[in-house]
Amino acid sequence: MRNFIFDNSTRVIFGKDSERQLGTEIKKYSEKVMLHYGGGSIKKNGIYEKVVKILEEKGIEIIEFGGVKPNPNLKTIYEGIKICRENDIDFILAVGGGSAIDSAKAIAAGVKYEGDVWDFYEKHLPIKEALPLGVVLTIPAAGSETSTATVITNEEKNLKIGTGSLVLRPKFAIMNPEFTFTLPPYQTAAGIVDMMAHIMERYFTRDRNVDFTDKVSEAALKSIIKNAAKVIDSPEDYDARAEIMWAGTMAHNDILGVGRQSDWATHAIEHQLSALYDLTHGAGLAIMFPAWITYVKDEYIEKIMQFFHNVFDVEAEFEYPEKMVEEGIKRLKAFYKSIGMPTNLEEAGITDDRFIEMAKLCTRNGTVGSFRKLDEEDVIEIYKLARK
Repeated sequence: MRNFIFDNSTRVIFGKDSERQLGTEIKKYSEKVMLHYGGGSIKKNGIYEKVVKILEEKGIEIIEFGGVKPNPNLKTIYEGIKICRENDIDFILAVGGGSAIDSAKAIAAGVKYEGDVWDFYEKHLPIKEALPLGVVLTIPAAGSETSTATVITNEEKNLKIGTGSLVLRPKFAIMNPEFTFTLPPYQTAAGIVDMMAHIMERYFTRDRNVDFTDKVSEAALKSIIKNAAKVIDSPEDYDARAEIMWAGTMAHNDILGVGRQSDWATHAIEHQLSALYDLTHGAGLAIMFPAWITYVKDEYIEKIMQFFHNVFDVEAEFEYPEKMVEEGIKRLKAFYKSIGMPTNLEEAGITDDRFIEMAKLCTRNGTVGSFRKLDEEDVIEIYKLARK
């Protein structure tokens, strides 16, 4: 196990009626907020009205900025920075899922920076200060509600890039599982794949003697798998929704990655699909993770076997490890299919004519991943494995 420092300062307020504490939490930081949200679903399901009423009752001035798209783009960030500066905003409230939160983080960093906010992503400049922000979570998936990370798409350059900083960690996260009852099944399923991928990116490490975090990761994955069918079949099953919501946070609040080197190659490979084809991130991960495992399995096959044995109950066949891994990949794909996710590029309507372009973008700064370092040719082969 490697040395580590764990620090997560986000205050999590979880459960029924947790939103009632929203005004009190904001008042610790500001009397005026930018209310940042997505395409309008929170207005249809009543969450918007509830949040606005709470803020107004506390005398908090609201400047609205809606319209965040999935895979939030740089144009939106520039607009948000302009709104904050023109209205002297000193606190951002993101209401939604990963897209709204990632967008809010980018805006929060950009307001405090004299240069182009894209510098933080493409040039990897350190983010030293940002506006404080809070979250009302409505989509469990990205884990951005307690993470330091933000991912943004530059549509002009066809690049989807992430960055992060401790100053971007939200001050609080309001998490009421009832706010997820109206999520469409596809969005729910994509979120489930995303949170599982966050765990798997950390799980697949070459570091040894990380038994504790391995076991916690396996338990988290099995809990997600157990409750996935429940939330798809019974959207208002509060207990199942609560399990999924908390699992999404735990998957990406850094606790499962301590003492080990994470991989993140699959995320890097998938980001190019999202950037070029506007594919839902979770759907892209469902396509790319089986292909990645297939390609890298011989690098540290014992770890892959452990994963499939402990998470998907594949019987251990140490004399025939390839067969065991093959069966595990089948079960992983079957799970994704069972919740309505695609498992190959053909199902997503993506052809092979841009593989080279995507691989070049993916590896523009060098190899990706640590489980196995992947160059441009490796990434092309993984895209090929994902075709059917």
